[in-house]
Amino acid sequence: MVKLADCVISIILDNYGSRGLLQRLSDPWFFQSLSCVLGYDWHSSGTTTVTCGALKEAISPDEHGVAVAGGKGRASNKAPQQIEETAQKLGLTSRRAEELVYASRMAAKVDNSLVQDGFPLYHHSFFFDSQGNWIVVQQGIDTEARQARRYHWSLDHRSFVEEPQNAILCDQKRPVVLDMTAKQSDECRKTSVDLAKEKPEKLRAFFSALRPGPQRSLDEWTVEEASKLANREVLNMPRNINWDRMRQVYEFQPKNYEELVSLKGVGPSTIRGLALVVELVYGNKPSWKDPVRYSFAFGGKDGVPFPVDRRAMDEAVEVLRNGIAEARVKREEKLRAIERLRKCVPAMRKVSP
Repeated sequence: MVKLADCVISIILDNYGSRGLLQRLSDPWFFQSLSCVLGYDWHSSGTTTVTCGALKEAISPDEHGVAVAGGKGRASNKAPQQIEETAQKLGLTSRRAEELVYASRMAAKVDNSLVQDGFPLYHHSFFFDSQGNWIVVQQGIDTEARQARRYHWSLDHRSFVEEPQNAILCDQKRPVVLDMTAKQSDECRKTSVDLAKEKPEKLRAFFSALRPGPQRSLDEWTVEEASKLANREVLNMPRNINWDRMRQVYEFQPKNYEELVSLKGVGPSTIRGLALVVELVYGNKPSWKDPVRYSFAFGGKDGVPFPVDRRAMDEAVEVLRNGIAEARVKREEKLRAIERLRKCVPAMRKVSP
């Protein structure tokens, strides 16, 4: 996998440069094709972890001008240190390195705390080049359901807190997901900041009024919301809020939602607690819609969950086919790779005139 990945990456860099490589790796269509060519089936969670691991081994900052930081499990926690170390090799300034470390941390925090979908992250790969361009490919897992969910961040994101991902992949949608990154959650985000800048005693009073018992759920004390939540899972207020941290947030007085989220100690419970209070007290509702946009497959033979996008597939396949054809690999390895690629492409059906 590493040897073939090295060849494919080298050809892409020769033809499209480092920015072109990052654009393709952040594209879910291309990434999925690449993982299949390297030897993985579309339904395996290893398409993310193993493919990123092979890319990390294959990509050399000195040779390619591109680097990969982080990885699976404990390796993901090493991303900031690896970014700082590798940034020097790529000739980036210390200030730019700090910005990249911030981007890595925020991407992980957003998909863990702002998108509360039940898939805590266990894999985080941060790709960047000598110009300071960066993308993220990370994955969470629901151990009980035995399902994985992958998050792609592209070069073109404009915000850390409003729909920054260009793709979120999973086989199934969840009936209830708190998505504070949705455009619909904009007013809830703004009011959350206003509430966090109030004295913690005020927020604590809201929590006490709305959740007098540790297990009280939303539909127990609001009839209007109960009808809307009838088909949802039970939504509980967070059991614990770090009030010492909220005191520090109050003293810091964050200017916007990104500043609030970036503060150490502001995690899923705080984000969720603020969102629920804002919805129920101030009426500014967040989005409870699952932001999943793609399945792990290229579509479905029956059009479910979505019709196959042949144009997107053909573009990814063409880039890979050219790369493999030109790569300096043994003939046997080349034939095996092309054969795997051929199996990924559905046969064209004849259309009657």
